Amino acid sequence: MQTRPMQIKSLIYTAVLVLTSLTLSACGGQRVTSTIVTPLEHQTLAVEESQLLDLAVLPFDPGLDKPEIADDPAISPAVRNAESQYLANKLASTIQKTSAWGAVRTVPNRQTVVDVYVEGTIVHSDGETLALDISVSDSSNRHWYTKPYSESVGQYAYEKGINVSRDPFQGLFNHIANDLLQYRQQLSAKNVKELRSISSLKFARDFSPEAFGDHIKETPGGQLEIIRLPAENDPILRRIERIRERDYLFVDTMQEHYDAFSRRMDKPYQSWRMATYEEIASVRELKRQSRNRTIGGIVAVIGGIVAAGNNNGAVRSAGAVSIGAGALLVKSGLSKKAELKIHEDVLAELGQSLEAEIEPRVIELEDRTITLTGNAEAQYTQWKALLREIYQAERGEI
Repeated sequence: MQTRPMQIKSLIYTAVLVLTSLTLSACGGQRVTSTIVTPLEHQTLAVEESQLLDLAVLPFDPGLDKPEIADDPAISPAVRNAESQYLANKLASTIQKTSAWGAVRTVPNRQTVVDVYVEGTIVHSDGETLALDISVSDSSNRHWYTKPYSESVGQYAYEKGINVSRDPFQGLFNHIANDLLQYRQQLSAKNVKELRSISSLKFARDFSPEAFGDHIKETPGGQLEIIRLPAENDPILRRIERIRERDYLFVDTMQEHYDAFSRRMDKPYQSWRMATYEEIASVRELKRQSRNRTIGGIVAVIGGIVAAGNNNGAVRSAGAVSIGAGALLVKSGLSKKAELKIHEDVLAELGQSLEAEIEPRVIELEDRTITLTGNAEAQYTQWKALLREIYQAERGEI
């Protein structure tokens, strides 16, 4: 009877088709990336100084509060916390190059009064993919927009000979800056003037609420609107404007800290990115090999078992060989999984030394020396308190 040999052939043929399909599927699952970088758009027409909006980029939320992130051993909190400042400063530098804004700085929080705030959350970050959620608002508490951004790069981004000064994900930062530019260009001159006035009045209210508390008010929706403007020659406002100039100088000094930190971090961070990219590529290849070898081995074992039950001696011998070869493939697949675990452990250990630090800052005043300590946020809080003391002293109240 030919029925049983035909069944065996059918099973083996089916197994080969399944294995081939799975192999092609695994190969087809490789990431496809583009080498085209989104170009940065620029403000082509000259903008009057009175129409320039100051913009601040806050350190990004590292995105470590989600359970799936907290439980992922491949994500290093130390790296994420360092990234939160590095990526924010990289974005600020990119936005400044559009020539569409006034001063563009990285600031620790919204205590710094500026016209526009850019905030972000790191959704995903490794050497292959960077994903951010970006939110933009202004000093009137008006929300401009929130938008997700994501970009994946390939081996080309890390090839030797490529311009090392360009960030692998520069295209993503350019995309964000371009969207900001397009939104800014939609604002009327009146909108810009009102926003700058609100920023000025907010700063003045912080230092002299009794003089400027009723110049702006909060609407039921939480936005600020102007009730009345002070006289241009208001002596209190002029005094506060001098205080604000000092604040600008301090914020500029803080920017030097962020820039210095970015320079220190750049080389090890790019090395970390490249290493994680290589690890991810290795992990993907190992998963493909492990899956193919394991499935191939199981298919071979099944075919061998079926063949072993045949009355033909040659078929039984071939079945025994198939079982042995299949078992070796399964074992090889399991070994690859063990190797995969090693690579995943390496991912969890990379970049542990990247930490953001700031040295104590000494402020020389006419009558004393003040030392500010702590991180950037703590130092700026101390600085604002010191500015209030200076303002009160100039008013003759102390």
